[in-house]
Amino acid sequence: MAVQLSYSSDVTDLVKKTTAFIADVVLPIENANDGDITAAGGDDLRRDLNEKAKQLGIFAPHAPVEFGGHGLSMSDRVPVFEAGGYSTFGPAALHIGAPDEGNVHMLAHIADDEQKLKYLAPLASGDVRSAFAMTEPAPGAGSDPNQLRTAATKVDGGWKINGEKRFITGADGAGFYIIMARTAGAPGDRGGATMFLAPGDTPGIEVTRHIHTTDRAMIGGHCEVRFTDVFVPDADVLGEVDQGYRYAQVRLGPARMTHVMRWLGIAVRCHDIAVEYVAQRNGFGGTLGDLGMTQQMVADNEIDLAASRALLVKACYELDEGHHASSETSIAKTFAAEAYSRIVDRSIQMCGGLGVSDDLPLARLQRELRPFRIYDGPSEVHRWAIARRAIGRARKRQASSDAGEHA
Repeated sequence: MAVQLSYSSDVTDLVKKTTAFIADVVLPIENANDGDITAAGGDDLRRDLNEKAKQLGIFAPHAPVEFGGHGLSMSDRVPVFEAGGYSTFGPAALHIGAPDEGNVHMLAHIADDEQKLKYLAPLASGDVRSAFAMTEPAPGAGSDPNQLRTAATKVDGGWKINGEKRFITGADGAGFYIIMARTAGAPGDRGGATMFLAPGDTPGIEVTRHIHTTDRAMIGGHCEVRFTDVFVPDADVLGEVDQGYRYAQVRLGPARMTHVMRWLGIAVRCHDIAVEYVAQRNGFGGTLGDLGMTQQMVADNEIDLAASRALLVKACYELDEGHHASSETSIAKTFAAEAYSRIVDRSIQMCGGLGVSDDLPLARLQRELRPFRIYDGPSEVHRWAIARRAIGRARKRQASSDAGEHA
C-alpha cells in the first residue's frame, strides 16, 4: 500500500483560508513596518490579528479542540504552518509562533487538569503569552543541558528557585514561565532537572535585559531573566520532580519541526519573489530567467524546498506514530535551516541590487532566517548527535554479531 501523503479537506481548507489571510491582512502590516513587530504594535497588534484569525476559523490550529483549537496532528500542521509562516508576522497572528506553540503542545501532554485550566486554557486562547526558561549564561545550560545551574530548593509547601537565564524568547510581557531548574545533582550531571510553572508577576522574576538579535518578529524579545527566591507551590511542578529533561523531549522534537514549518514559509516567499523577478527582468537578449546560471539557482532552490519538505514530512510522521524521532528531527532541522539560508542567498543574488535594497524584503528576511541555524540547537550539535547515534547503532550491531559468533 502506498504511503498516504494527501491532506483532508479540512486541512486544505485551513491552508486556503490561512494563505488568503496572510496575503490580504498580515503581509501589508509586516511590509509597512519593515518586519519589526514591536514597531507594528507588539501585543496590541497580536491581539487584533488573533481576533481576526478567530473570526475566520483559522486560529491556533495546533491547540487541543477542547481549548479552542483544531487539534491538528504534527503531519497536518505542515502545510498550515508553512502558509502562516509566509509572513514573519504570521505565526503571531495565528498563535502558532515560538515559544507559545511549543508550550501549548507540552502542556497539553504533561500538565494535570488544574494546570491545564490555570495555564493552558488562557495560553491556547491567546489571552496570555508564555516563555520557556532553560538556556543560561555560560557556563550554564545551553546546547549542553546538563550544565544546568539554576537551582530549585525544596521548602515548606513548594520550591524556591534561584538562577539566571539567557535568550528567553517572549520573556518581556509573558503571562507565565516554564522554568527548568536543577533539583538533584550538580552542574554537569545527567538528569536532575525539574520543570516549574510560575506566573509572570511572581515576586523575584525580573527581566534584566533585551538581547538585540538580527530577527525582529518575536514579541517579547530574547531576554535575560533573573530568578531570585521565586516561590513555586508544589501544585505548579510540571510533571515529576527530577524528570524535567525527559518531559522536555515532548516539546523539543515537535518544536524543532514547527520551526522548520514556519521558516519554510519564509523560504518559499523568498523563492517566489526571485522567480517572479527573473521571469520578467530583461537583459542579455531575453529575460534573466532564460539564462542558464539563473535557471541553475532556481532549480537548486526548488530542490532545497522539496528536500526540506520531504525530511519534515518524514519526521512528523514518526512523531505522530509516537516515536521519539530524535535523529529524524535533527536531520530535518539541520538540513532545512541550512537550505533556507541557501535559498534566500540565491534569491538575493537573482534580484541583484534590488535584493539587498529595501525595495524588496529579501535582505531583512535573510536576517530573520539566519538565526535558525542556531535556534533549537546549532547545526554542529545536531550533527554530533546524529553521528553519535549512528555510531552507537553500529557498535550494537557489532556487539550482537560478536555475541552470536561465541554462542
